[in-house]
Order: sequence, then structure tokens, then C-alpha cells
Amino acid sequence: MKILLSNDDGYQAEGLQALGTAIKPLGTIKIVAPDRNRSGASNSLTLDVPVRAVQYDAGAYYVNGTPTDCVHLGISGLFDYEHDIVISGVNDGANLGDDTLYSGTVAAAIEGRFLGLPAIAISLCVEQGSPRNFAGAAQVAARLVKRMSQEPLQEPVILNVNVPDVPDGELRGIKVTRLGNRHRSKPIVPARDPRGSNVYWVGSAGAGQDAGPGTDFHAIAEGYASITPLQIDLTRHSALRELERWLELE
Repeated sequence: MKILLSNDDGYQAEGLQALGTAIKPLGTIKIVAPDRNRSGASNSLTLDVPVRAVQYDAGAYYVNGTPTDCVHLGISGLFDYEHDIVISGVNDGANLGDDTLYSGTVAAAIEGRFLGLPAIAISLCVEQGSPRNFAGAAQVAARLVKRMSQEPLQEPVILNVNVPDVPDGELRGIKVTRLGNRHRSKPIVPARDPRGSNVYWVGSAGAGQDAGPGTDFHAIAEGYASITPLQIDLTRHSALRELERWLELE
């Protein structure tokens, strides 16, 4: 397989290095990752200035852009052959429920799907004091890639994978889940810069709200890796007829 790796934590991130080590035996890998942490970049694409791809190792580049830029370059001409799959991660933190809308990790995978390839976004659900077992999460990704090479899914998909940060050998398995959702985020945190001007930090994410059985939140809480198939179509199909009726009342 020809595999493109990316992330949103930057090309020096521990999770990307662990992912490269785990995936390398499965095929030819190329890496295109941001030159710095771009967490929360979502699906933003740089259109107002050119982006630069700088080679820092054999088959590995960093880009002064977003995760979406990285995957777009990697698939659309940076290399002289076609890739088979895009893998993004291992993210330093969970991408559960609503997080997928903001996540640069998930966005990199979505860009791969936009361009016709199956894609996997993988995240490690680190907590304070947990072992930061990126290698374990990377092995989950490798297991999925190997399975996909043996029996490809019927059409290109986006798989959002979250792995609990547990010691080696303690992962209970993998569960197929739906996205849950969170309570609203905490309030912004006001502060002052060195010149005395007001600045603000975005508040931390809220706890799980829709986090019952069947959700990604619940699987992680129970010690399982969570795998959720995502779709690009944001249409709320169940509301189409109601909206048509509403317009007829004008």
C-alpha cells in the first residue's frame, strides 16, 4: 500500500512518529504535516498566500499551512504517484462527538476522502496522569490499515478512531459507535497581555452530554477503542419536507 500520513499537532509530534513506526511495515509511507501545532484548524484551506513544503527527512515534508493543506498537497501533486489511503494522527487528545467539527486531525482525513481515498483519523484520549501510550493507539491504526488492505470497504470512507490511554495489553477491544455530544464549553478565560490589553482564551471543552451506550464517549469510558464512520453530507434530510411546508406558508 502507498500510505499518506498527516496530523494537526505538527511534524515533530510524538503521535505522528509513533504512527509512522507502526505503519511502516505495511507499505510505502509519505508524511506531509504542519510545521507547527494547528489543533482546531478544522477544514480550513489556505487560499490567500502560497504554502511551502519543506523536506525534513526522506519522504517527509512539513508545510506552513493547515492539516487540510498538507493532505491536499500530498495527494494533488507533491508526489509522482497516487496514494491508497490517508491516515491522520495520532492526535494528542480525544476527538469525540462535537470535537470532530473543530479537529484538524479529522479534517486531514476528510480532505483525503474529498480527494477520493479512504481515510482514518486516530486520536489518543489522554488524561492527566495517563501513560500517553501513543504507540498503542498507533497499533490500533495499523490493525485497521492491515484489515483494509485485506478486505477494502465498499467505498471510500472516513473512520474516526479514538483510543483510551491505557497501558499496553489493557485495551478491551474495538467498538463501532456513533458520535455523542458534549455540554457547552466552559466560559472564555479573560487575561491581559504584557501591554495591558484584554485577551481571551477559549474555554475548555464541556463534558459528555449524549454519552450513553453506543456512543464514542461510552466506549472510551469502558476501556474500548471507538471507531465511528463519518459522512461528508451535512444535509439534515429529515427536515427537508418540513422546510418546504414552512416556505409554502409565506
